[in-house]
Amino acid sequence: TMCPLWRLLILLGLLALPLALRKQPWSGLAQAHRDNKSTLARIIAQGLIKHNAESRIQNIHFGDRLNALAQVAPGMVGWLISGRKHQQQQESSINITNMQLDYGGIQMSFHKEWFSANISLEFDLELRPPFDNNIIKMCAHMSIVVEFWLEKDEFGRRDLVIGKCDAEPSSVHVAVLTEAIPPKMKQFLHNLKDNLQEVLPQLVESQVCPLIGEILGQLDVKLLKSLIEQEAAYEPTHHESSQPSACQAGAPPS
Repeated sequence: TMCPLWRLLILLGLLALPLALRKQPWSGLAQAHRDNKSTLARIIAQGLIKHNAESRIQNIHFGDRLNALAQVAPGMVGWLISGRKHQQQQESSINITNMQLDYGGIQMSFHKEWFSANISLEFDLELRPPFDNNIIKMCAHMSIVVEFWLEKDEFGRRDLVIGKCDAEPSSVHVAVLTEAIPPKMKQFLHNLKDNLQEVLPQLVESQVCPLIGEILGQLDVKLLKSLIEQEAAYEPTHHESSQPSACQAGAPPS
């Protein structure tokens, strides 16, 4: 059982959430309290803020993956070699910027003692090719879906079980924002975009999924069961669909 002190601390933490969000530099975070009618969604939002989820994603290092991502199209080889030998030592790089996690739009679904959270996020990518000094701007959008359920052990005690946590395939979008793309780079960018759509979800999942497990794993199971029962009873029959972002809707052709 959870001692009264811990129950009080959790209650005070939830009550303090609006104040904590208003102190954040991003105005969108304040919506986590206003928009989320689900207490569990607010707990997840508060935990992600506390653990600096946005900074963790923005600091992702692509490392050796970048060499595999930036596969050069065969038709570009001659163009790269011609007149660009002085740039052979320059390394390509991809940086994540403008990270925005939709704290106020976390959607919860419930079925008996099973529940899931759907968390949308979007960020920009700045690509510096090894053969060009110009930075190419891209953007990426995805929704992470994580499933949980309460499972009884042989003694009838419930434990929280974390199921799959991954990016919903249909939600993954990568678009090129830079309009002035040299013709010979278009195939390179096409290959890169396809590869990023495969690799980015894995990198983001590796940062977000452990955090969500840690956030909910700290809750008392009896409290969690009570929250699930309450929210399942009042769950709306449908979720409001938000307007697609510029990255989801598409960008200038690459």
